Amino acid sequence: MNTQTREIIVEFPDIVVTKKDRLLIAGPCSVENRDQLFRIAEAVRKSGIRFLRGGAFKPRTNPYSFQGLQEEGLAILKEASEQFELKIVTEIVDASHIPLFEDTVDIFQIGARNMSNFHLLKQVARVSRPILLKRGFSATIEELLMAAEYLVSGGNTQVILCERGIRTFETATRATLDLSSVPIVKKISPLPIIVDPSHATGRSDIVASMALAGLVAGADGIMVEVHHNPPKALCDGLQSLTLESFQSLVNEIERLKPFLSV
Repeated sequence: MNTQTREIIVEFPDIVVTKKDRLLIAGPCSVENRDQLFRIAEAVRKSGIRFLRGGAFKPRTNPYSFQGLQEEGLAILKEASEQFELKIVTEIVDASHIPLFEDTVDIFQIGARNMSNFHLLKQVARVSRPILLKRGFSATIEELLMAAEYLVSGGNTQVILCERGIRTFETATRATLDLSSVPIVKKISPLPIIVDPSHATGRSDIVASMALAGLVAGADGIMVEVHHNPPKALCDGLQSLTLESFQSLVNEIERLKPFLSV
């Protein structure tokens, strides 16, 4: 890995997030409309979090499922960013979208389905933005790190790894959140790693517990899904925290921070 250990997870002219701070990212699975995103963005900003996630382009297993608002979604994200002073995190699915993203997106997300899309990784490595790289459903830790190496060797050292759960025989959760990957990665890689308990569990009732467990395991941050009306969400409502439960989680994280090792 051609980079050095840094205490800074992500850095912008107006925001610097260190490993002591932890990187906290929250927002809906997908951008559904302006009112929906603005309501959630306002809650995220009021909580003190500065990073808003929201899918504009949504790769879905079912071709008939909601695929996102695409360019319209990016425009809504940009407006929310300016209105609430938030940094935008969203998934890029095609290298041809890079010019669209560079005007709007602060952190490019590579989703689990594209972790091994090496052509996309090579192209995204050229952008001057942090990259959030999610672990593939069936990827080993080594495969995750080799995917990250495509980005680093391509010139982008601003890589953030994300443990989002892997496929196992267990059916009680959507996937199995592999918390062991956090200390293992931290022993062998200088890159920061965060956890996404929303996609891992698929269950809003245990998202908070697993988010806190991830931080205790040494994760450099978390990413969770939040929706003002989860039962009506067009994507992944079952795993989305309500605005109230999200604020409770933020409060718990703040209480936990003094006891976390850097």
